[in-house]
Amino acid sequence: MESRFKEIIAQYTALAPDEITENTRFRDDMELSSLDFMTLLGEVEDEFDIEFEENDAVGIFTVGDALKLIGRKMGE
Repeated sequence: MESRFKEIIAQYTALAPDEITENTRFRDDMELSSLDFMTLLGEVEDEFDIEFEENDAVGIFTVGDALKLIGRKMGE
């Protein structure tokens, strides 16, 4: 799941999947706009067959934050 998630992220940034770590920040390090970030989350929902709640995005700052949330959603 982590490697596929990094592949999806790489489509939205200039980073290669192997350059993305759990500490990589979406807005500060990758400079994703709010629209790009929400589009990314939509693609993640489709890829992993999960659904984020409206407030879930508020707590996602790093790749690690997103991976934890995806893991929880997949376990529900």
